[in-house]
Amino acid sequence: MNISARPLHPTQFFGEVTGIDFSRPLDAEAARKIIRLNDQYAVLVFPETGLDDDGQVALSRLLGPLELAPKLFDEEHDNRRRLKLPELFEAGNLDADGNIQAPNDRFRMFARGNRLWHTDSSFYRKRSKYSLLLAHVVPPDGGDTEFADMRAAYDALPAAMKDRIEDLVCEHDVWYSRELAGFPDATPEERGKMPPAHHRLAQVHPGSGRKTLLLASHASRIVGWPLGDGRALLSELMAFATQARFVHRHSWRVGDLVMWDNRCTMHRATEFDDLAERRDMRRTTVIEDAA
Repeated sequence: MNISARPLHPTQFFGEVTGIDFSRPLDAEAARKIIRLNDQYAVLVFPETGLDDDGQVALSRLLGPLELAPKLFDEEHDNRRRLKLPELFEAGNLDADGNIQAPNDRFRMFARGNRLWHTDSSFYRKRSKYSLLLAHVVPPDGGDTEFADMRAAYDALPAAMKDRIEDLVCEHDVWYSRELAGFPDATPEERGKMPPAHHRLAQVHPGSGRKTLLLASHASRIVGWPLGDGRALLSELMAFATQARFVHRHSWRVGDLVMWDNRCTMHRATEFDDLAERRDMRRTTVIEDAA
């Protein structure tokens, strides 16, 4: 299988993959080639794959252990999942019956946070390594996804800033990002299901050996710093890392599968008319090997 990729962005962090026949099961060697390409690029698009739910989960499982979709809300809401496989995360705007979510649907309000720059599951001690998002229904206008190259952003930082952030640790809290996005007050039970986690701000990406930033809308503070000072620095770094020169925007086609490494990228969904147009996106998530 002649698997290769071509860059779609000047920093060469976003690549389009060819040479995979998704009508046939992939083997471990194909998975190793995909991982090597992802270490090089950080984000890969596999155009119009034709994969179904089982195929997406099977491919993702070749890349490592999978995270299960969390149960966030009340039992009745959580038990009425639209997606039957527990490894699939709902990343669209459809309810359990396949209809567009109501304006006051709690999951819809929670998912508004996905329109902020973020990394998946950085609020866990064991973060997401890879995310794989598959498009089933795409709105006619909007609903794209933007990605930011955090290795290139780190490389471009002034030396003084690199020295300043070298030993800093951030607290990542999903409920902080949800508050930023206008989510109503989380209940104590909801907060207890997803407590915050701590991660270094500057890290070495294990697959490439390059330094990278771990930022996100989940990053609520810098441990040991006054709250205002920490948030001011995080805001400065977020603005720097999301300049146009570090960002690629992907316009979805049905069947597109995009895989990204959360340890060296950020991403966000772009706006669309989510009360009128359907968007059916399903995500699998590979867990990091070590904390």
